[in-house]
Amino acid sequence: MSTKLYVGNLAFATSSQALQELFAQAGTVESASVVEDRETGRSRGFGFVEMSTKEEADAAIAQFNGKEVDGRSLKVNEAKPRENRGGEFRANRGDGRRNFAGMNDRPARW
Repeated sequence: MSTKLYVGNLAFATSSQALQELFAQAGTVESASVVEDRETGRSRGFGFVEMSTKEEADAAIAQFNGKEVDGRSLKVNEAKPRENRGGEFRANRGDGRRNFAGMNDRPARW
């Protein structure tokens, strides 16, 4: 079973291909992607690598966590599921902006 890793503190010039080639030193890489800003296309400085086995993922963590790459000390650990950030979606406020529960003092207008 494959294991997904979070890779943080990447140099902004690091590409998904370079990330895949780096982690291939620790085992079989199923996928590698550097997260980019939607509007600018610029790297956000982190990415994800999916290793084919848990053992290879553990080896990659041991090999690359804290390792300096392109002048930056990498932060590598097992990826965690995304958390709920900001409340439940309620309704459109009528002015084109969304209203989220807990983020606005007034109730949503229906």
